[in-house]
Amino acid sequence: MATVFIAGATGYMGRALIPELTGRGHWVRALARPGSIGKLPQRCEIVTGDALAASTYQERVQGADTFVHLVGVSHPGPAKAEQFRTIDLASVRESVAAAKSGGVRHFVFVSVAHPAPMMQAYIATRMAAEQLILDTGLDVTILRPWYVVGPGHRWPVVLRPAYWVLEHIPGTREPALRLGLVTWREMRSALVEAVEYPASGVRIVAVPEIRKSRRLG
Repeated sequence: MATVFIAGATGYMGRALIPELTGRGHWVRALARPGSIGKLPQRCEIVTGDALAASTYQERVQGADTFVHLVGVSHPGPAKAEQFRTIDLASVRESVAAAKSGGVRHFVFVSVAHPAPMMQAYIATRMAAEQLILDTGLDVTILRPWYVVGPGHRWPVVLRPAYWVLEHIPGTREPALRLGLVTWREMRSALVEAVEYPASGVRIVAVPEIRKSRRLG
């Protein structure tokens, strides 16, 4: 059984990941603002704090095996470039500080697939966040999905026929796979796998590897 600290626990992936981990016997400490506690699933240890201020929660990180960072601006788009810096990147900086001070050895970060022909500000911020994490010397798993299809995020399914064609053309196969769609279940499974099989050093999990994850059956 692992003890897992999750920042971004009340978000799109966090609320789905917590029941999977607790159902498999892991102990989850879930970070949430006071007004968001009601969004957390049952059977997790609630940590009240601010993801943008490590001082509000870092004492509760101690003893955790893995720190999972899921904080991010919802529905990212070009108009949110400033929020990427002040929320996404700033929260990673605080999470890294908390993980280091708490003696955590393994850090899991959900980044984004790159390079890509769009979302340049978002990608630049996520790459900067990756570098912050790598500079700590922690063992790290970095997942790089492009778009996660799931509840409230289903419109890209109409692109699947086009993806199929592009993945079978030699000249477009690599970018089509790198920027491919993954399902909500595949993403949860990849995160569970990251927790249950911690990286030794740096592990990058791209779209093809996320799709292959089978931890949830």
